[in-house]
Amino acid sequence: MMGRIISIVFICLFHAVAGLARDTDTLPDEGAVASADSVVTEVMETSAAEAARVIASADTLPKAAGQREVEIFKPDPTKAVLLSLVPGLGQIYNRKYWKLPIVYGGFMGCIYAITWNNRNYRDYSTAYNDIMNENVNDPSSWHSSWQDLVPSGGDPADYINNENFKTLIKNRKDYYRRFRDLSIIITVGVYALCMIDAYVDAQLFDFDITQDLSMRVEPVVTPQTRFSSRTYGVNCSFTF
Repeated sequence: MMGRIISIVFICLFHAVAGLARDTDTLPDEGAVASADSVVTEVMETSAAEAARVIASADTLPKAAGQREVEIFKPDPTKAVLLSLVPGLGQIYNRKYWKLPIVYGGFMGCIYAITWNNRNYRDYSTAYNDIMNENVNDPSSWHSSWQDLVPSGGDPADYINNENFKTLIKNRKDYYRRFRDLSIIITVGVYALCMIDAYVDAQLFDFDITQDLSMRVEPVVTPQTRFSSRTYGVNCSFTF
């Protein structure tokens, strides 16, 4: 734009000088000099008016495709929380992609723990219910759920009335139920933590974190008073 204005000024001056050069065969008189001055003045005024018109029209010209105004990204905390109802979407919305492996890794671990403990709980629960309701006098009706838990080489007939064996099955059933419930609670906690993380990230997205973080260590002498003696120490202070 500035180059265009300079070109217009030089073209106007060139025409003015060319008009004066045609009269160089004779010495200019006072009238000619005055006429030349008026021509130069008119040219300068015309050039200034043209430059002002070009500058004014430049403000109304559309921006080029490569010169579009860049919008500054600022996430909305409410939207981040709503998106985080689906695990990971809140972190994607906040552009914190490096947190995705942590989020999905945590959920996969929790789901695996729930599945593993629940499967073992059901196996031992079924075995315990079956052995407690078996007909001792009819071995053909005994269920395999608890017979599979008999030690290798053992006779199921020796364990069907064994109270220690029944207690062992019951304890394992309770063990896996407890850890299944604990895994569910941890999964809910991870889910809530992901939502909180998305909200905090969006809320503090443009928080100014200065790079001028320094620590100062200096000796300190506490003067003697009526109630305490003089002491020597070290003072550590942070500046941020």
